[in-house]
Amino acid sequence: MNDDVRNIVLGVVAAGISAAIGWVTRTYLWKRRLRRKQAFFGLPENSESLLVVNRDPAAAEPAVHRFDVFALLELSALIKECGARFQVVTQDAVHQGFGERTEFCVGGPGSNRRMTAHMAAMLPGVRVNVDPEPGPDRGAFQIGGERYRMDAGVTEYVLLARLTVGEPRPSRPVFLFCGQRAITNQAATRYLARNHERLSRKYGGDSFVLLLKVVNSQAYGPDVVELVADVTRAARAPLPAQATAPRTSHRAS
Repeated sequence: MNDDVRNIVLGVVAAGISAAIGWVTRTYLWKRRLRRKQAFFGLPENSESLLVVNRDPAAAEPAVHRFDVFALLELSALIKECGARFQVVTQDAVHQGFGERTEFCVGGPGSNRRMTAHMAAMLPGVRVNVDPEPGPDRGAFQIGGERYRMDAGVTEYVLLARLTVGEPRPSRPVFLFCGQRAITNQAATRYLARNHERLSRKYGGDSFVLLLKVVNSQAYGPDVVELVADVTRAARAPLPAQATAPRTSHRAS
């Protein structure tokens, strides 16, 4: 074997080794990201989960708003990426506790009684105005001593929560998407899909409650979302009696 042939063979071998190392490294990193994602969502391989859908309060017959359907599609993609399965159930057809399966609950308490139960049990510091009559406080969030009013299509709010219960071993998480309008529910699911890695690094397996603001949805749809605050402490603490008349109102300027 002359020098030229030997150099070619060595080059091919080196390229093969480099490609193999690169493939192993990429596979390892992909699996590590997948394990972290599965842990954050509580969705190990082949596990079961629930998608709890609300009903459109504006419809005479039981129906799901199209933006809530889009939210379910966002969530179903996340679940599939984790290698898990899901069951879609309506808000009035779930008759079980939480913790056995990861649950994704979509819609505010005005259209989702399952959300009402979760908020009463785990978010006692949050109140949502579900009065159907028009008024400045319609749909407003009250969190601790603060009130967040909606300016439809301009400034709207949504709560995104990951909640677990049980010690010393936490249960499977419940994810809540509680928005002032259906489009804000989709905005929250999209925010979760885009930011779950950052949220996982920050919170790990702990509970959190985030208040998000959806900006100018009449022009930008569910895409422009701002984090207003981490309201976990206020949302999980009992609502003070004097909070029935909050000190501060938040409106679009």
